[in-house]
Amino acid sequence: MPNTPGADPARLPLRTAAAVRLGNMSSKLSQKMGLGAGGMIGGRVALRLDPQALAHLTSGRSVALITGTNGKTTSTMMLSRAMSYLGQIATNHGGANMPDGHVTALSKQPDAPYAVLEVDEGYFPEVCRASAPAVAVLLNLSRDQLDRVGEVRTIEKSLRTALTGVPGVVVANCDDIMVTSAARDAGRVVWVATGTGWHNDAASCPRCGDPIRWQGEHWQCTGCDLARPRPDWVTGDGFLVTPEGAKVPLALRLPGKFNQANAVMAVAAAFALGVPVTEAVERLRGVSNVAGRYRTIQRSGHRARLLLSKNPAGWSETLTVVREADHPAVLVINAQEADGRDLSWLWDVPFERLRGRQVIASGERATDLAVRLTYAEVEHTIVPDPLQAIDAMPAGPVEVIANYTAFRDLNARAAQ
Repeated sequence: MPNTPGADPARLPLRTAAAVRLGNMSSKLSQKMGLGAGGMIGGRVALRLDPQALAHLTSGRSVALITGTNGKTTSTMMLSRAMSYLGQIATNHGGANMPDGHVTALSKQPDAPYAVLEVDEGYFPEVCRASAPAVAVLLNLSRDQLDRVGEVRTIEKSLRTALTGVPGVVVANCDDIMVTSAARDAGRVVWVATGTGWHNDAASCPRCGDPIRWQGEHWQCTGCDLARPRPDWVTGDGFLVTPEGAKVPLALRLPGKFNQANAVMAVAAAFALGVPVTEAVERLRGVSNVAGRYRTIQRSGHRARLLLSKNPAGWSETLTVVREADHPAVLVINAQEADGRDLSWLWDVPFERLRGRQVIASGERATDLAVRLTYAEVEHTIVPDPLQAIDAMPAGPVEVIANYTAFRDLNARAAQ
């Protein structure tokens, strides 16, 4: 097994050590008082007491950062599993992906020589500067909730600047135009062909504004030299192809081509840090759900599979998965702060794929969803409570697709 990094991440400056202790106390108190899991408050307290806490906690560790619009949590768990071959891993694969959550996760695992951190796109430049990552993984970039995240081209530019300063390897999706633009100027780039199917946010070049021309799987800008790089790794239908040309079966338990893409990105990142491909893939085969995603609950004669989707690209991929089995579907939409208040993105989701299927619109904004389904010519009923919506379906399999807070709340209620 490879040697672990030589530095001891537990040797912290006195100020940082004190900030971490008080932060951990705050996290435990939050849990005892039933105010939450404590994944954020501990880090928030520590950073308030020592603004350099994240830099000090990552110092001496080999750090991998994962960012993108979709797939961050799943890819973080996958990379953590793959890197467990090397040694103990500190990670935040529960989804607390801002600096507060990073500090909490790192402070709870102070002796781990490796760290795998999911990073919100908006915070990536800050976390990148603090952690000097050995590997930075850029999955995809597409529109998210504009009132919460901002315009995707603004995010691309900020990532482009940040990635030029990465001292290690950048693992990037060459089928995503925004990702390619963001990663192209980095010092060391490993390109992965993921077969990305969502291109609606990059009809024009993010660098010069001219149209993008597609020819099969290849794309290029008609006005500048931005074009699809030659991939080092390739995602196939149930397999990956390594830089040496070896074809390795994936045999994942998670559904969908997008999870195959997540897996190949994780394997490429792990390989860059010294994990053999076969070891990495074997560890990924044991992942069956991620923070409740893809798990199945049994309820009143129903077998409901819970799926999380938060934006047009994510919903498009998820609808592809559920199309494989013609099961009834419950669609759940909230519009809380964490979701984004603006629901205009619903009009970019291809709900037309659900025509002919039994569908229930649910959640706090079920009526907004119902309007969109009406225009998509999808017959549906409205049941605002998601559990009652599941109960209203015929006995048997049910697909439940929910956005962020709706998914979180449904998972919590289903566990009671």
